[in-house]
Amino acid sequence: MQRWIKLPDGRFLDAARVVLIGKPETFQRLDEEGNDLGTAVTVTLGVDSVREHQLSVTGAREEMAALLKTIVGAAGNGGA
Repeated sequence: MQRWIKLPDGRFLDAARVVLIGKPETFQRLDEEGNDLGTAVTVTLGVDSVREHQLSVTGAREEMAALLKTIVGAAGNGGA
């Protein structure tokens, strides 16, 4: 069963295909003029065991927390 989720950058991903969730990395975002936009988080999501099938997703801390909860929830409900 497919469970499509929307990533913060606008792409869609089948959460049931995620086999790897990398370590979240944080960094400070800056705009073109050097103004601080706040903390951003990037996470690597693997949809296969091959490195070429990994996505790097970046977003605000709240967006990434919601995304990871959705992915983990989708994986936990797949068998029932």
